[in-house]
Amino acid sequence: MEALEPIRSDPGHSAILLDIDGTLAPIVRHAADAHVPESTRTLLIEIAKRFELVGCVSGRRAATARQIVAIGTIAYVGNHGGELLRPGATRPEVDPELAAWTERVREFAARAYTSELQRIRVRSEDKDSIAAFHWRGAPDEEAAAAGVREIAERASAEGFVVHWGRKVLEVRPPVVLDKGLGVATLLHGAPIAAALYVGDDTTDLDAFRGLRGLVESGALRTALCVAVGSDEAPPELAGEADLTVDGPAGVRGLLEALL
Repeated sequence: MEALEPIRSDPGHSAILLDIDGTLAPIVRHAADAHVPESTRTLLIEIAKRFELVGCVSGRRAATARQIVAIGTIAYVGNHGGELLRPGATRPEVDPELAAWTERVREFAARAYTSELQRIRVRSEDKDSIAAFHWRGAPDEEAAAAGVREIAERASAEGFVVHWGRKVLEVRPPVVLDKGLGVATLLHGAPIAAALYVGDDTTDLDAFRGLRGLVESGALRTALCVAVGSDEAPPELAGEADLTVDGPAGVRGLLEALL
C-alpha cells in the first residue's frame, strides 16, 4: 500500500498500464483461448472510472487485445508498441515502418509453416506485421520446439528479427519494437504525473525502462514497476521490479488495492 500511495493519492494524474497474457489473463495452452476472468475485468472497469488513463500493453494486435479484455473505454498498445488503439477508436494507429513489412512477413510465414510443423501441432498466429509460432501444449513439445528453432534460423538468415517468448517464437521486421516506446507514445500529451506498469515477460522490461526514462527526463514524477511471478517468468524481471505479485491472482489483488 505504501508503494501504491503516489498512484492512489492522485488518480486524476495517474496511469495504470498492464500487460495481458500472464498478467490479466492466465497463460493457456492455445493463445486463442485466452480471456480475462470476469472478476478481474470488473475491477478493471472500476479502475478505468477512477484513474485518468488505463491501458493494456500487449504483444498481440491491439484489436485482438481489446477483444480479450472486452473493455472499449481504455487504450491498447499492440504488437509490442507498434500499434496504438485509443479509447473508443475503431482502427489502431500503426507505425508506418512496421506496416511496410506486413506482406513480407506474411509471405515468409506461409513458406515457413510447413505441413510437418502442422503435423506436430505447432500453431501459427498472424499478427499483421509479426508472425508467431506457438508450441505450448503440442503432443511432443520438444519436437515442436526443435521445429520452431528451424523457423528461427531461416528467419534470421532472411533478415528478419526473431524474439523468443513463453513457448512462442515471433518473427518480426528489422524495425524497433519496444513496449517502452509504445507506452511513451500513449502517455505523450496526457496530464500524467505517476504511472504503474504490470507485466510478466521479457518484453515488459522495455516498459519498465521506458517509464523510468520518463522519470529521469522529468516527464513523469513517479513510475512503479510490478513483476508478475511465475515458473516461466524471466529472473531479470523481478530483479528490475519495484514489487512482485504472484500470477494473475496477485494482479487482481493489486487492482483491488488501487480502489
